[in-house]
Amino acid sequence: MDRQETAAFLRARRARVQPADVGLQPGTRRRTPGLRREEVARLAGMSVDYYIRLEQGRGPRPSRQILAALARALRLSDDERSHLYNLAGEPMGPPPGPPQEVPAGILHLLERLDDTPAFVLDAKYDVLAWNDMAAALIADFSVVAPRERNIVRAFFLHPDACLIDDDDEYGRFAQQSVADLRAAAGRYPHDPGIKALVSELNESSDLFRRLWDRHQVEVRRGGTKRMKHPVVGDLEVFCDVLVVPDRDQKVVLYTAAPGTPSHEALRLLRVVGTQDLSPR
Repeated sequence: MDRQETAAFLRARRARVQPADVGLQPGTRRRTPGLRREEVARLAGMSVDYYIRLEQGRGPRPSRQILAALARALRLSDDERSHLYNLAGEPMGPPPGPPQEVPAGILHLLERLDDTPAFVLDAKYDVLAWNDMAAALIADFSVVAPRERNIVRAFFLHPDACLIDDDDEYGRFAQQSVADLRAAAGRYPHDPGIKALVSELNESSDLFRRLWDRHQVEVRRGGTKRMKHPVVGDLEVFCDVLVVPDRDQKVVLYTAAPGTPSHEALRLLRVVGTQDLSPR
């Protein structure tokens, strides 16, 4: 690891990112260009002290997970991400598991979709990135522990999962997601994350175990989805899935036909956001 070059690169990239680029208020007493060190640390999910040591060229060599988190927090391009990995002595090669780094262009796409709920999934259904509308419609993933951001895990461990019928909308999602997860397990046979997820769900969910034993393989695509939001009510939306082939990731978009009640509900949701309007 070239610690001094890594430190200089992190400082330069931090100075380039503006608070508004990552959804932060600039404030009136900001004296440093770009982000503060504590802001980068918070965005990357690490301690401030650890990040400071990286920028000072001291401390232990960062893991690939830390580098991936820094690349996301600093909005690095593909070339910049590869450069950071090389400086840290972790050259990027074929990933042993589902890639976690979301391309900068996809992150910018999520930001521009200010009227459309959208989020990014990796091959094992971990939510990697999301926009404000997705946070308002589904969950504010920023306050959810990373382990709890897995869509398949949340679905099959829900108390009502045992009531799902094979022929209804939720039953079809269950079948397709399990078949998709089995395909991912075939692509990444040594990934500990996929193994742990499959093992946990096999032990905890009768529905998952029954579907997993079918050995069906299918890459999940789009469809329609019915949802009930506590503020804007019932919605019926189109669920479109765009594939990011070089990253084995999916961009999931929720839209509704113009003029429909669901479309009006999404417009209202854009105004409401994630604020809690429930009675006190």
